[in-house]
Amino acid sequence: MALKRMVLQIGMGTDIRGTDYTKAAIRALRDALWHNSLTVTAALGLPIDAMKVEVKIGVPKPEQVDKAQVLAVLPHGSGTCEVVEGGLEIANAAGTGSTVMATAAAVVWLDIPEDVG
Repeated sequence: MALKRMVLQIGMGTDIRGTDYTKAAIRALRDALWHNSLTVTAALGLPIDAMKVEVKIGVPKPEQVDKAQVLAVLPHGSGTCEVVEGGLEIANAAGTGSTVMATAAAVVWLDIPEDVG
């Protein structure tokens, strides 16, 4: 058996007024995940929770993202989360807050036999 990369999902999320990096990151991951239905596990005869998901989030201030809250979004499988510098932060006109944009990538890996795929 060997881990094989099966799927790459990408998304974008925002927090319009709250400058909440975790909220934007969660929305980005949801955007990546909620626009599809993966049937690859069933096609390979594997349980859906066999998925191993690598989540990568890009935001201007990575240290402000709660990785555990982001990973709690995953509906199946187990995951890891890496947060890197990226995304955007746009100050409001009054200079009292900003909009945060986060990007997300979710890579799904499965442990499948060497002779499959």
